[in-house]
Amino acid sequence: MGLRIGRLQTKRSTLKLEEYQTMAVEAEEEKRTEDTLEKRNEKLKAICGMADLRNEAVGLYNIGLTCCLNSLLQVFFMNRHFTTILRRIKVPLEAAEQKASVPYQMLLLLEQMQRGKRKSVHPSDLARCLSMYHVRLFVLYDASQLFLILWNLIQGQITNKDLVESLTALYSTQLQEFLVCQECLLETKKDSGMLVLPLPMFDCDSHLVRKLEDALRCFFASEQLTGDNMCVCEQCGKKTPSLQGMKVMALPQTLTLHLKRFCSKESNRTRKIGHSVSFPRSLDFSQILTPEQYCPDALEKDNGLYELFAVVAHSGSASFGHYCAYIWNIREHKWYCFNDSSVCQVSWDDVKCTYGNAGLRWGETAYLLVYMKKNCEQL
Repeated sequence: MGLRIGRLQTKRSTLKLEEYQTMAVEAEEEKRTEDTLEKRNEKLKAICGMADLRNEAVGLYNIGLTCCLNSLLQVFFMNRHFTTILRRIKVPLEAAEQKASVPYQMLLLLEQMQRGKRKSVHPSDLARCLSMYHVRLFVLYDASQLFLILWNLIQGQITNKDLVESLTALYSTQLQEFLVCQECLLETKKDSGMLVLPLPMFDCDSHLVRKLEDALRCFFASEQLTGDNMCVCEQCGKKTPSLQGMKVMALPQTLTLHLKRFCSKESNRTRKIGHSVSFPRSLDFSQILTPEQYCPDALEKDNGLYELFAVVAHSGSASFGHYCAYIWNIREHKWYCFNDSSVCQVSWDDVKCTYGNAGLRWGETAYLLVYMKKNCEQL
């Protein structure tokens, strides 16, 4: 970590994206004939539609404790569903707007990674853009929190409503929270969406959770609210014992799970929970949750089947550590480890080493797990 910042060589990519911008302006202002529009579309495809043709994985230099950012960016960029949305954004016209646009700077970086000839590139321009929104260098970030920050910036700065909806559908799990009064049986419901499902490392009896499937069951388990935890029932007009829980109404194409390995002690010092938690390559929600907990819309044809796509792993302690990402290349059917500027092919056994073991690989443990729907692997 803390590698020297090099000069960013983006002349080739910048010219191509400026050409993209010029064509967008011409299309809006001049509204040429259908032949002109057809030529424009072919030109756009030549500029932005060929980036995925390069199979070689490209690293990102660490420019100041940016291992967490680099790992998350690699997970975003290796997700072809996400890059399809990113390439359809409206390019800002003004230079100042371009510098302040997170989606546009991510698009520039993606172009640089895919069209360059180097093994690694510097994410300097994107880092400067993020600094405008208080995402600083030389700061230790929690991967789950930084993922939410990045996603909110991306979503908030995309102007096309259809693309925003597509982005939400790509990542957001649709839930229905319910509360049932145990005296009058009044049930109140509330729909919500979650980008990341935070999974506990201990069950309700404070026993260690050893499998991802059990962590999911604990997260969706209903809870009896009694004593000081009772809520006011609108029908009874007083605090009553209640049953609280949630149901899955729709699952996203890209499911992000957060293993809550960092917790605070009574002294307010954060410690890392390092015990082993295994996770499968395939997930079937219909086998993990009960029919009452998993209620997908039949019209959506949601089969609840997922394949592991990426693992963002953390090494070290809660106060100091390092992130890297293990990502499945859908096209090549191979696992790669993205460790800042170093990228190498790995095996499934290497990925399983992130289950967790304090004496193995400097305490490397999976922190974020990203699963992809089986029927969404191909675009």
